[in-house]
Parts: sequence; C-alpha cells; structure tokens
Amino acid sequence: MSEKLHIIGVVGLGLMGSSIIVALLKSGCQVIAVTPLPEELEEGTQRILEQLQLADDMHLIKENQPTSTRNLTVSSDYKALLNCQLVIECIIELEEIKKLVYQQIEAVVPISCVIASNTSAIPINILQQYLQHPSRFMGIHWAEPAYATRFLEITCGGKTDVSLAEMVQEEAISWEKEPTLLYKDIRGFITNRLLYAAYRQGFELINQGVVGMAGLDKCFQYDIGSWITIMGIFKRMDYIGLNHYLQTFQTIFPKLSNSHEVPRQMEEILQTKGRGIHNLKGLYPHSEQSAKQLEHNFAIFNEEIYRLADRYRNRLKELNLAEPNGKQ
Repeated sequence: MSEKLHIIGVVGLGLMGSSIIVALLKSGCQVIAVTPLPEELEEGTQRILEQLQLADDMHLIKENQPTSTRNLTVSSDYKALLNCQLVIECIIELEEIKKLVYQQIEAVVPISCVIASNTSAIPINILQQYLQHPSRFMGIHWAEPAYATRFLEITCGGKTDVSLAEMVQEEAISWEKEPTLLYKDIRGFITNRLLYAAYRQGFELINQGVVGMAGLDKCFQYDIGSWITIMGIFKRMDYIGLNHYLQTFQTIFPKLSNSHEVPRQMEEILQTKGRGIHNLKGLYPHSEQSAKQLEHNFAIFNEEIYRLADRYRNRLKELNLAEPNGKQ
C-alpha cells in the first residue's frame, strides 16, 4: 500500500458513501468517515459494519474484518480530517450544501490534500469554483456497490492539476480498481451518458408500443449482459467484424430517438415521489419481500461476476493490448 493516499476521508455516510468507505477499508486504507448529520452517524456506522460483513462473506477482504474496523474512524467533526491525504465528498446533489461542505473541508485539511466529489450529476467545473484551491479538486465517481466493482471514473475540471488526477488514477489500482481518467469535464461523465442514451431509446420503443418494459429489459440483459463484462463496446466491434457495422450505422443512426422530453413514466413516478425499491414505488411493482430478495440476489451476483470478471481480466492483460492512445 502506497503512503501517498493511505489516509482518506469520506464525507457523507449514505448508501454510496458507506460503500466507498468499505471499498477503501478492504484495500487497507485508513478511513476517516465524517457526517454532520446526527441521524446519519448511527445509521451510517451500522451500514458500514453490515457492508463490511457482506464483503467479508464474499471473501473480498484479504485482511480480517477486525483489522478493517480498526482502520475506521467515524466522526461528526470535520477536524477529524486533519491528516487526510484525500477527502471524497459523497453527499446530497445540491450545490449550496456541497459548497458549505467544501468550506468545512478546506478549513482543516493541509494544502497537499486532494479533494474530490463522487457526484454523478453536477459538473466538476461548477463545483470547482467553490474551492479556494481548485487545482486539487476532481471528480472520483464510483459504482454501487463500490467494494465489489472494478469501476472508477476520475474527472478533471478545467482548473484541476492533471498530475494530481494521474496520481490518483495510479493509486486507485491499489484499491483494486480499473480506473478511467477523463481529462475533460463533460455532463454525465462517461457511463452515465452511455446509459442515459439507452434509457432514452428504451422509453421511446416502449411508448411507441414496440415492446413492453419487461421485454426490453430482457433484451438488454440477455444480449448485452452476456458479453459486456469481458469486453467494451468497441472491442466488441472488432470481435464481430467492422464490416457488419457501417451499413447498420447509416440505416439506424438517423432513426434513433433524439427527444428532449422526460419520459411520461418518469413524470408519473415523480408525482408519487417514487424511489424504486427504496419506497416500493417504481417502474415495476415491488413488495418488501421482492425488494429484499432483489438486494440479496444482487449481492450474490456481485460476488460471482466480480470473480468471473477477474479471471478474464487477468487473461486479457496477458495479451498486452494497448489502447489507441498508447496507455494500458
């Protein structure tokens, strides 16, 4: 474990913040978890312990759990972040609240400390303006559950010191990640833009009466889901053969949805304050039992897919395929 980013702070103990904390703990980092919300202090601590146990049950923790918990400090005081080398903000997606949090962080951490946001909605260029030292600020975007995925996006804002972002990218490998570095800040980052394009096209097909929601989900799940873990979309093109794509692009691209409207299904759910399985109001009908079963099945699947992807990840690395920009 490198000493460059060994002491890491996480501000926000919600579902995502807790998951990030567990990902860092299982990699051997010392983690300082901070929340100013009294109700989140107890709930967040319990959630971290539960997720640590889950990660341990999945055999993802090399060290035993007591060692992991000894590396954890939970506090309601920002002063606990004093010695952090990196602090990751993981709170509600409201600019004004994030601005106040950054002020609290900068008031206590050393100038050498990198500050990052896990935001998936607010551009890094916008958040960067709220810092006294914007060159040390960047986006570090995780996937849920953070402790059982290899995904990590590191995003530079216009004022980010790129050498710091490259250092974080290098360090993230020791967190058992396959980090991607975005040298430019774009709305939605990479995975969100790709997935939201699929959402838009999916809702378009459903609302045209072409297919039902469950049918569309099955197409996505059993076609794309059968190969996406082993190769990305462009390696898939090479595998299939590029000659198959040109005519299809010319035919299909002009027919894809370019709607700027929020799908009516989402508008209807918004009116009922639906949050999916979290309050049993979603695109599908849910019960407490089905929600718990989905979470349970997803946890088991995460363990299996993590190990499967790992085996093929190592085999593909043996091929030593260089990316087009020359980086591995």
